[in-house]
Amino acid sequence: MATRNPTPAYQDRGSVLSGDKELYARIGKIAEGEGGKTLVEDFEIPIRSGKAWVVKKGTICKLSTPRGPQVGDLNIWSLHNPREHFWASRTKQLHASHVSVGDRLWSCLPYMRPLCTIVADSLKDYGVDEVGGRCHDLLGTRCDPYVNKLLSGDDFDYQCHSNLVRAILPYGLAESDVHDVINVFQVTGLNKEGKYFMEASPAKPSDYFTFFAETDLLCAMSTCPGGDLSVYGWGEVSAKRMLDTCRPLGVAVYELQGKEEVLRGWKESERPAYKGMHGLKIPVFGQ
Repeated sequence: MATRNPTPAYQDRGSVLSGDKELYARIGKIAEGEGGKTLVEDFEIPIRSGKAWVVKKGTICKLSTPRGPQVGDLNIWSLHNPREHFWASRTKQLHASHVSVGDRLWSCLPYMRPLCTIVADSLKDYGVDEVGGRCHDLLGTRCDPYVNKLLSGDDFDYQCHSNLVRAILPYGLAESDVHDVINVFQVTGLNKEGKYFMEASPAKPSDYFTFFAETDLLCAMSTCPGGDLSVYGWGEVSAKRMLDTCRPLGVAVYELQGKEEVLRGWKESERPAYKGMHGLKIPVFGQ
């Protein structure tokens, strides 16, 4: 008997969710090619570490695996207002549990706008594997020292949550500003019991995941202490076993050349025009 395939709860109406596909195809072609862009910044994030950096609106940012498979936990904020940050749950509803080219990473309430749009992904054809795994995960979140302590009894200071905390301190942010992530280069899924599972990253040297900034962004990424997740566990013993699977991640930010033509029709993303009253009434003076 054929398996029923329900209609998605959130459906794109025109270009409301996906934006101008021709525009992003132009940007993606430049992102994939050798020319048409100028390097602004380029660095590697060491293993079991984290780093924050700025991506200005109208530029592209390429995340890569220069030395082979490695999972990265990515946070994104509005550069000028850190209360506005990436919202993994809503992005998952609007697009999918795992995202790729054409999907957008949306911000939290009350802002609710695309922070960036994915324009290139060397793993876009990974699809669904034999156990239901997909790549670039929104189902899970960052590993953290609190759940590690809970499950193992050990202290470990280089979980992704801690790496992100250290990364954002120079920008005046704190632990409370770290939020749910997108796990780039990570394969995950739900098993037959609906329980979360992780598989080894399929990334090869120089695989990439590239996004276009819809507004000025502050980004931070952790090189997961689980490395490529081919070995996994909690506690000090597992941390030592996973060390051999850890590799750095690459980050490059590019300015688009001839942006007036490339970005024709584009404008910085905006909040929905909801008035924000939430059914509340303003009292009249004297009544």
